[in-house]
Amino acid sequence: MREGRSETFTIAHISDLHCGGPYFVPSLLERAISEINDLSPDLVICTGDLTTFGFKPEYVQAKGYLDRIDCKSFVVIPGNHDSRNVGYIHFEEMFGDRNSVLRVDGVTVVAVDSTEPDLDHGQIGRGRYRWIEEQFAPKASLRIFVLHHHLLPVPGTGRERNVVYDAGDAIECLQRAGVNLVLSGHKHVPYAWRLENLFIVNTGTVSSLRLRGNTRPCYNVVEVAGSHVDVWRRYPFHGQERIIQFSIETLAFEKYTTRIENEVTTRS
Repeated sequence: MREGRSETFTIAHISDLHCGGPYFVPSLLERAISEINDLSPDLVICTGDLTTFGFKPEYVQAKGYLDRIDCKSFVVIPGNHDSRNVGYIHFEEMFGDRNSVLRVDGVTVVAVDSTEPDLDHGQIGRGRYRWIEEQFAPKASLRIFVLHHHLLPVPGTGRERNVVYDAGDAIECLQRAGVNLVLSGHKHVPYAWRLENLFIVNTGTVSSLRLRGNTRPCYNVVEVAGSHVDVWRRYPFHGQERIIQFSIETLAFEKYTTRIENEVTTRS
């Protein structure tokens, strides 16, 4: 997003495809890909769990789908399911480095593999804090940090076990780095928070019916116009609704509670 740019910078954020699993629904992913291509986003971010067991055929299937997304700027990281059965080897062969930095139109995206092989929990790791801060040091109009696991507990997901182990230190690192937005997936329940200067937004699963309560498969669209950010939740085949809007400069925000979120939180 160039300084002074009037048009909108659009990001499509998908997660938790779970190709190869019994709850994977190809038509949902195909529809989401079609909707995203119609949107013509400036950037696509995929926050992991491309596969179910980390096996090579699942990776081949996932790559076949993701290759159909028409966007030059693409960020993808593995999730805990992708790191099962030494699956991270296949990830590196098909998608490249598990940690990456992308700078496009004044937007800096730092994406980190938060997984541990064959474990569901995640961590960033103290050894990476300085590297993260260094990548965010150059001037940028928007700084985005990407990981699979979430940094804060998600309502409606039961007993909390999967917040990254070093969440406190990681959040402090991101605050020092001047990060504006954190994007993640993992629990299949979408939600949004503001924590001090950070806006943390996770999306649900785009193509799996392994769902909690009345949540539905979805993905997020982030629209940035100047210092204003809108985040929309899109349901393949079923429209969209805005979940949060905020200002990068003033940090003023308005959060929208959807019908499904009401149903999830009242049952949790």
